[in-house]
Amino acid sequence: MRLTSLSEMNCSIARTLDVVGEWWTLLIVRDALRGATRFDEFRESLGMARGVLSSRLHKLVDQGILERRQYLEHPPRYEYTLTEKGRALAPLIRAMMNWGDTWAAGPSGPPVVLIHEPCGHTMQPLSICPHCRAEVHTDDVLSTPGPGATSPEAKARLRTSALGPEDPGA
Repeated sequence: MRLTSLSEMNCSIARTLDVVGEWWTLLIVRDALRGATRFDEFRESLGMARGVLSSRLHKLVDQGILERRQYLEHPPRYEYTLTEKGRALAPLIRAMMNWGDTWAAGPSGPPVVLIHEPCGHTMQPLSICPHCRAEVHTDDVLSTPGPGATSPEAKARLRTSALGPEDPGA
């Protein structure tokens, strides 16, 4: 069943959800970020039905998030690797993991921790302002209309919003 498309909304969050908002999609990207490339690796890790996995992989290829390459001719077998567009989802995956570790972890704590390889320490993702290099907190961010904002109502809502870098009404 196909839900309503969000691709035409004047909102970067809605358009992103239109691409990666289905249940399994970000878990496939998570596994690809961890090194999975083959259909059976994704299926074993996720326990998904073959048809659902096949559908999600095709969508990710069509969206330019994964690239499909044949690695065996007889029978034909393919691997799926992240594109630059796909690797750009890593901060989103880390942010969702951080939220889940804080608000939805089991009683034993987070199931996975992130290690910053250069220094060897555990880490949590942070938002850093690219201009002043300060850590960004939710209350420090103001949304304003960008070059793609269209409606006067959306622009008015943005002036009073503190949602962050993007507002669903923008």
